[in-house]
Amino acid sequence: MSLQDDIASCAQTVHSGDPMRFLSAMTASGADRDALMVLYAFNVEVSRAPWVTEEPMIAEMRLQWWIDAVEEIFTGGAVRRHQVVTPLADLVARQELPRAPFDALVAARRWDIYKEPHAGDAALWSYLEATAGGLMALAFQAVGGDADDKALAAAQGYGTACGAAALLEAVPALEASNRYPLVDGTAQGVSAFAATALEQLEAARRKLKTVARPKRAALRSGWLARGVLRQAVREPALVGAGMLGRSDAGKRLRLMGLAATGGF
Repeated sequence: MSLQDDIASCAQTVHSGDPMRFLSAMTASGADRDALMVLYAFNVEVSRAPWVTEEPMIAEMRLQWWIDAVEEIFTGGAVRRHQVVTPLADLVARQELPRAPFDALVAARRWDIYKEPHAGDAALWSYLEATAGGLMALAFQAVGGDADDKALAAAQGYGTACGAAALLEAVPALEASNRYPLVDGTAQGVSAFAATALEQLEAARRKLKTVARPKRAALRSGWLARGVLRQAVREPALVGAGMLGRSDAGKRLRLMGLAATGGF
């Protein structure tokens, strides 16, 4: 298979495994779109690894496979042939992406294997920062977003807040799987958590307003987060009921509007 065939396979993986990120990536230009599809496919593969089996040891082995793949990419030796790993290695080399966020993202997903709650608020926010935050920062770098530390930190903060919104939407499904996604699942606790995330999201957005318009597609995967967080602050009961967010038609219209105006 050619590199373009691999990228097309990555896009199919994202389309089926993370349709909201797929739609946001489709608003990017050709080269940037390819980069986002590769990164998002990596995220799909890593994030699903803990969920494909009830056996923790097997799930640990699946995550170890990705730890080893990242090791190969960054140590300069032979890289295993794989429809995601191969184009990811190419992307890392071309864009000089850092290793630490990849390691942190895979390591954080170990929490998904087990059914213990987060140890506290700090542990929950660290998980979101390493997963959704780290992915957003990598996406920002992959499309050639501003390279200064402040912009990169803002992108990670924005992604972390978006991850909080996504977590709130996923609460019913996670609880049905006997997971404890929130430290405080009371109405007051949910509202406070959403308020903290919303404050972080707004602060990050202000810092990212100067990002070049073509590069904002890397930030657009969180296009629904602000509305979700506002809902959760006002009506935390919607979280447990699985009623956060817009209709599918409303989601697409919102994204189309942002893509047309260069928003995120």
